[in-house]
Amino acid sequence: MYKTLFRPALFNIDPEKAHHLTLGSLRKAQLVPDSLRVLEALYKVNRDDLAVTVAGLTFKNPVGIAAGYDKDAVAVRGLAALGVSHVEVGTLTRIPQEGNPKPRVFRLPEDQGLINRMGFPNGGVDDALPRLAKLKENKPDVVIGVNIGKGKDTPLENAIDDYRALLQMVHTYADYIAVNISSPNTVGLRKLQGKEFLQGLVSDLMAERAKLCADKPLFVKIAPDLEDAELDDILEVLTDNQVSGVIATNTTIGREGLVSANRFEKGGLSGAPVREKSTAVIKAITAKTNGNLPIIGVGGIDSPQAAQEKLDAGASLVQVYTGMIYQGPGLVQSINKGLKV
Repeated sequence: MYKTLFRPALFNIDPEKAHHLTLGSLRKAQLVPDSLRVLEALYKVNRDDLAVTVAGLTFKNPVGIAAGYDKDAVAVRGLAALGVSHVEVGTLTRIPQEGNPKPRVFRLPEDQGLINRMGFPNGGVDDALPRLAKLKENKPDVVIGVNIGKGKDTPLENAIDDYRALLQMVHTYADYIAVNISSPNTVGLRKLQGKEFLQGLVSDLMAERAKLCADKPLFVKIAPDLEDAELDDILEVLTDNQVSGVIATNTTIGREGLVSANRFEKGGLSGAPVREKSTAVIKAITAKTNGNLPIIGVGGIDSPQAAQEKLDAGASLVQVYTGMIYQGPGLVQSINKGLKV
């Protein structure tokens, strides 16, 4: 029904407006407990063999929602009802941001992809905290991650101030924290992946974590466009500082093999075109760390086969976003039914 009825209707309107419409529907469903129960009955898969423990946290299955889908933590319960094991909210910044000028999201239907140059639009961490607090008081059956990022106007040399303050504010309400240093849509942000910046950022954050929440996992989200030496440097910093794990990967700035009309739009490319690239990064991380660094795999997961590919490459968990836009809310169910463990 999604592909024949809902997707054509949604694809007739602006992609960002369509996203707000679907997210708003899930948010409204949260107000009616029976609606959530219906969603759970439709989409939840009960398979005890899918449970996995990562960085001390137990996930009922490997499939979660990637950051960016619910930037302000407004529909976590609705998303949980789709059968995921975890929802990563954000990216949150210290102060509200409108993000980059619109239009800033573009579909690539022939490529089953999406290009966005959002620029971390969100209501700011202070706006999200009351909702996160309510989720902690009456927690849904999901692990909740909070993705944090540097503000647009914060100089790179002061980035740690943003990340440290955000960690201080969200750690009480997050099951894990994700540090976003790899979005291509905040000018200069990816420079934080360089060893010079990364060592200081990660060591300071891990020291702050030790004071605030030593048992709270902290993951770092990286780009798929790294040279081999750059990835080596990142992994050296992460392992030396005993970071809990890595999220691989963010969107790509590459445009290889695309045919859709919007292929030349600026921004980060997600969906099927990044599938092989992100899987290659996962394989490389697994090989370089002897499988000792937990990995959350993201990028082009639109089927059970694509999810299995990430897990077989060494990921312990996977996250979906663009795949749901093309395949609909039943994607999580189909993955959880089709996974081999």
